[in-house]
Amino acid sequence: MKFLKKIAQTQLFKITSLNSISVVFKLCIGLITSKVIAIFIGPSGLALLGNFRNFVGSFETISTLGFQNGIVKYIAETKEKETELKQYVATVFISVFFVSVALSGLLFFMSDYWNEFVFGKNYIFGFVFKSFAFALPWYALSLVLVSIINGLGKFKNVIYITIIGNFIGLFVSVFLVYNYQTVGALQAIIITPSVLFLISFYYTNKEFPLFSFIRFEYFDFKIIKNLASYFLMALVSGVVGSIVYLAIRKNIIASIGIHQAGYWEAITRISSYYLLFVSTILTLYFLPKLTVAQNNLETKKVFWSFYKTIFPLFLIGVTILYFVRFLIVKILFTTEFLPVTTLFFWQLLGDVFKMASWILGYQFFAKKLTLAFIITELFSLIVTYFSSFFLMKIFGLEGVVMAYALAYFVYWVVLVVYFRRSLF
Repeated sequence: MKFLKKIAQTQLFKITSLNSISVVFKLCIGLITSKVIAIFIGPSGLALLGNFRNFVGSFETISTLGFQNGIVKYIAETKEKETELKQYVATVFISVFFVSVALSGLLFFMSDYWNEFVFGKNYIFGFVFKSFAFALPWYALSLVLVSIINGLGKFKNVIYITIIGNFIGLFVSVFLVYNYQTVGALQAIIITPSVLFLISFYYTNKEFPLFSFIRFEYFDFKIIKNLASYFLMALVSGVVGSIVYLAIRKNIIASIGIHQAGYWEAITRISSYYLLFVSTILTLYFLPKLTVAQNNLETKKVFWSFYKTIFPLFLIGVTILYFVRFLIVKILFTTEFLPVTTLFFWQLLGDVFKMASWILGYQFFAKKLTLAFIITELFSLIVTYFSSFFLMKIFGLEGVVMAYALAYFVYWVVLVVYFRRSLF
């Protein structure tokens, strides 16, 4: 009992418990949203949503300049130094604002081009990109503010923002999908994150007077230089990664049909729900710990803390998921999506290797190992891209998830070798 009480009093347990509540809310809301999407737009509509999500993700990365992990790191280091804190907040906020406004112009005036690039000539959704143009600055700034709150160590506030955002997303998605089907689902992807700006602004302003921090006199180009490496890393993972997955989905549509692409999007969506637990814990707890680790011994403790606590629970979770996969697909979607059950084994296996490698990969951000990150990430994306095309010709859609598992297994092995001194 004393042992359990001791665990319950640790910061990791408290954050994990609160985060678990957030994830449960997200899962319940995701269940409802997925069910509505499955009923009203089906596999083909889900495939189009996947394409648009990849596109939105790449613009999100460029608009925030990939600074999110860098913001967490530097805010954590300067939160007790008011002058430096003002410089970081002002520089990041002003930079992201002007970049996102410039990108909004590209979205608005090139909406027809983006429509053909993402959806092809058979769909006319140019107005969706114009809507995205107006939403992008608020979207980008909300991400910046959440990163600032995370860097300040206000983990609970980050989770509260996530919970509130999930509820907003539920009502917006259900209303728009019910009334406007595929168009409504596309608009919901845009609207919900931009509304989060007001919530994140409220929580940030509680910590310090935000408007008094955002002044041109505090702007410092040296900070942009320090954060440039994070932009390069995010450019590879966010932009190149999104383009690779967009290309894979478009190849699925062209080769074996849009319904098959919808099934792949469905298994990806299921995966994203349960991966939320680990990804948020990594960002909220382990990234700050890796950032302040001074040597290999301290880094080793952080790595093995993850492998001994979070990772075993994840293994148990995915094992259970595999055996109840038919039930999950019926609950989340409809019987039309039952072919998705054949994709579970390789998707879950890939997610296991993904989790095993994520904790190691966060060291790239914590210690600004830019070149190493870019090389390993590009290598992983290349393996994913070519293996998915090759294996799909042999095994059909199942070959795509086989490629996913293969890519993350190779990526994990590469990271284990690279960080062997910090692991063993």
